[in-house]
Amino acid sequence: MPHTFDLLVVGDANPDVVLGPLDEPLAFGQREQLVSDGVLTLGGSAAITACGAARLGLSVALAGRIGDDGAGRFVRAALEDRGVDTRALRVDPGLSTPLTAVVARGEDRAILTAPGTLAAVAPGDVPERLLTTSRHVHAASYFLMPALAAGLPGLLRTARDHGATTSLDTNDDPSGRWDPSGIAAVLPATDILLPNAREALALAGQSDLERAAAHLAARGPLVVVKDGARGALAHDGRTPSRAGSVPVEPQDTVGAGDSFDAGYLAAVLAGEEPGRALRIAAACGALSTRARGGTAAQPTWAEALAALAHDGENH
Repeated sequence: MPHTFDLLVVGDANPDVVLGPLDEPLAFGQREQLVSDGVLTLGGSAAITACGAARLGLSVALAGRIGDDGAGRFVRAALEDRGVDTRALRVDPGLSTPLTAVVARGEDRAILTAPGTLAAVAPGDVPERLLTTSRHVHAASYFLMPALAAGLPGLLRTARDHGATTSLDTNDDPSGRWDPSGIAAVLPATDILLPNAREALALAGQSDLERAAAHLAARGPLVVVKDGARGALAHDGRTPSRAGSVPVEPQDTVGAGDSFDAGYLAAVLAGEEPGRALRIAAACGALSTRARGGTAAQPTWAEALAALAHDGENH
């Protein structure tokens, strides 16, 4: 059966309002604080990853839920403008589209999310025809969608049974619990786990990043960890490997990890060997920080390779 898409992404899509930088603590008491920049842009880990992959030349579909509201229409239009197929993005008539406000301060940020449709996203929102005909299936924001999370092992197994590879970026757990039983169930059906360093430590219950990656890799997946300015770490259960970051002047790091995910998946699907895939992913994450919001500066495949060449890699 021919492939319908290179990549099916399952998860969250919402508008982001990104404000900053804030040079002092966030204040209450009806105080109004001024920042130099603000942007309304597409957000959600799944949506940003989907856009990054489409920018890199993959055919991409997104499955999830939005509300029947202006925010939902903004999300669908933004995805389609970036070449993402939204036919599997369901409209929920009873719930609102999620909304996120991001306040940046220095290299850190505060993230406030109204979940809207997220808790209602369920395995039935993912069309079986996409699971069984896509080359790769990626899931994002595991802890924000508990109904989907419960059925995710089955969805990923279905994809694998039909020849697809799979990946997961859990993102943060707002509850702070990092449910070990749920993660234990989904990792055996996951080919690539894509946490950032803090998430990897929390998921593994470890204090050393390399040990955390090894611990998670022992559950089945290749573990690829985003480590900020230090680049990235990959662990296959036997051997760790590292890639440095590409130097840029960052304007905003929102969505950089999701652009890294897109770069890694695009590189793997292009047949790149693991070390080079890691370098390409690090370049995609770094280049995405050149503008405000998660999607405005996502690189093309040619731009990512050019950044590696400029940074000294031989082709």
